[in-house]
Amino acid sequence: MSGPILIFDSGVGGLSVVPPLRHRLPDAALVYACDNAMLPYGTRPDDWLVTRILAVCEAAVAASGCCALVVACNTASTLALDTLRAHLTVPVVGTVPAIKPAAAMSVSRHIGLLATSATVARPYTDRLIETFAADCRVTRVAADPLVHETERLLAGDEPDPSIIEAVTAPLWQESDLDTVVLGCTHFPLLGERLAAAFPRPVRLVDSSDAIARRTVQVARDPAPRAGPDRSLATSPDAGLSRALAGFGFDEPQLLIVS
Repeated sequence: MSGPILIFDSGVGGLSVVPPLRHRLPDAALVYACDNAMLPYGTRPDDWLVTRILAVCEAAVAASGCCALVVACNTASTLALDTLRAHLTVPVVGTVPAIKPAAAMSVSRHIGLLATSATVARPYTDRLIETFAADCRVTRVAADPLVHETERLLAGDEPDPSIIEAVTAPLWQESDLDTVVLGCTHFPLLGERLAAAFPRPVRLVDSSDAIARRTVQVARDPAPRAGPDRSLATSPDAGLSRALAGFGFDEPQLLIVS
């Protein structure tokens, strides 16, 4: 089925996958959809999230006429992928923390996971670590305040460096940690500021290019891009409009979720 590629996130974090998607599929039309009315997802109850994510994605798929859905949200992916795939008729690409490549890169065998509290504690994350990083020590840090700082950055405000430093401080209590997984799609957008807050060089690893590669495989017949791409939001506002415009998206339209 021809149509645009739909990218979904709770907020603007999913924009981190847009550059690699456009690099690999430069002529494909994209639609960005976010549930910013309910931001942040990472601190909400699991049952509520599954119901909400399904409702928002069903509405966005119907409104966009997409050929594939990219769930560019670690919290949503580690919780609701099976539900989405069972209810939607389009292919669904998920996002998981880049534990496997981080473990492959680490020399010291000590890696960090910077993610939302939901992703840090999710059984799905436990299984990723057991499967791909069983010989590594993994320091997990719940970094929910960084979601807000990313949203501030893309809305045109400067993130608070003291919050970034405070949130990431637990990673530096062990001197041998050499690789950090950015386990929330918001966090790569803070990449330079995260690196500046770290007291020593480390590798920062995220899933954005892996998401793009997988999308190329499943989006069989994406519609061609013609001018700015569309966007949808459950609570359009000026800050969101600025963020989306910076990535080539039009003014967000209201996404009505039943």
